Amino acid sequence: MDRSEKALEYFDNKFNCAQSVLTAFANELGLSEDESLRVSCAFGGGIGRQQHTCGALTGAAMVLGLAFGKGKNDSDFKKLDSYTKTVELFDEFAKIHGSTNCRKLLNDLNMNDANELELINKLGLFDTNCRKYVADSVRLTEKIIENNK
Repeated sequence: MDRSEKALEYFDNKFNCAQSVLTAFANELGLSEDESLRVSCAFGGGIGRQQHTCGALTGAAMVLGLAFGKGKNDSDFKKLDSYTKTVELFDEFAKIHGSTNCRKLLNDLNMNDANELELINKLGLFDTNCRKYVADSVRLTEKIIENNK
């Protein structure tokens, strides 16, 4: 099973988009499955279900931070490098999907409004759109990591 499939398996089992993306990479980045699910939980639904930045992207940004970010004894270059890679991720995602904003990606529907959430579910946007965002975020992250080996 590749990482995109693994991420979609988490997503299909009621984990949010951020959890699904980060956890697909967790073991190779030194996190346990449970740690990655917990740390990324609050980022789902566009960060705390506020529908800001797509959770699949925030999960992918966490992956890039773990792979390339600045730790306690690292140079500032690593911080700037992780920023550059994150911008690349967001730019590529926006080229594919037109936005990085959760609400816009869900047809401008508000998942915190009961009527609009019902419409999101009726239209199957979590099952269609969000699954694409999860899979694409994983693939884009893999590409960035592969290009920087």
